[in-house]
Amino acid sequence: MSDTTSSSTAGTTAVSPTEQIRKVELGTGGPLVGVQGFGAMGISAAYGETDTAAARDALEATVEAGVTLIDTADMYGLGANEEFLAPFVAAHRDEITLATKFAFEYRADDPSYRAIRNDPAYIRTAVEASLRRLDVEVIDLYYMHRRDPAVPFAESVGALAELVREGKVKHLGLSEVTGAELREAHAVHPITALQSEWSVFSRDVERSAVGAAAELGVAFVPYSPLGRGLLTGTITGSDQELSGDDFRQLLPRFTGDNARANAALLAPLHRIAAEHGATTAQIALAWVQQRAVTHGLTVVPIPGTRKRSRLLENAAATRIVLTADELALLEPISGQVAGDRYADMSITSVGREA
Repeated sequence: MSDTTSSSTAGTTAVSPTEQIRKVELGTGGPLVGVQGFGAMGISAAYGETDTAAARDALEATVEAGVTLIDTADMYGLGANEEFLAPFVAAHRDEITLATKFAFEYRADDPSYRAIRNDPAYIRTAVEASLRRLDVEVIDLYYMHRRDPAVPFAESVGALAELVREGKVKHLGLSEVTGAELREAHAVHPITALQSEWSVFSRDVERSAVGAAAELGVAFVPYSPLGRGLLTGTITGSDQELSGDDFRQLLPRFTGDNARANAALLAPLHRIAAEHGATTAQIALAWVQQRAVTHGLTVVPIPGTRKRSRLLENAAATRIVLTADELALLEPISGQVAGDRYADMSITSVGREA
């Protein structure tokens, strides 16, 4: 998953094509990747119409900036996102780490149908479809997008382990699982990365998942590190207009008075951004990046954008270091956020911890 990242003020910190961000190991024994990744969802889904030429230019900028973890999923645009990425992947296969996900089942003849499937038969069908759409022989990092608690990890992770042995997948990941679930899955086969929402606004993963990941040597890949645009400062109130095909209009944090209340929480980010000559988006990303030091694990956030300028702006945030006083200003914000992350939180990790 990803964010749209636009801001009215450009940061003074820049990343040039010749100055790449630093690399980190993605989990114990995982690949070396840029310390910030790229969430491709918004190119094909969720945030309205896309300028495909600009989106392809933004993709090229990832490689130039050293943003090498490219994240997609089979559900983004019902496969369209994987297909869109295929030419870019072919041109840069040896330079990037390609991640995709499975678990959401849709039916072309019934737009209202949606199911979560983790059973071995579905996993094999899903991986073959993703390999075909991406036009690759192997997926570098394959995530279980959501958990179906009715399917034991011994079955689902066991099936994923078979894909590793067959050479179709290199590394395994999970998304939106609790700390206990991560430990259970890791006991079946090593998990390289855990992807869940984590931002200044969303910190429920700190209840158990972050600690378990640190304990097991699993990298954490925060999606929506910019709160789906809320932390960029561009959404200012409940009268904010979102296009009819923008899925955020269905999310509680963007509904009614919640958007206005959440926009008011950005005052500390604006103050810190001014001190750094940066944007609020960059400060929010710097906060996520510094969770690595706070919690003792590898953290590779995956903000998304469809513009080269925003890609470079996001990457520049990896060089911003917030002081203890600045971190203290941001500490209470998550407890004041109005509205849940999703209308239905049952498919999230916190939904199973409540």
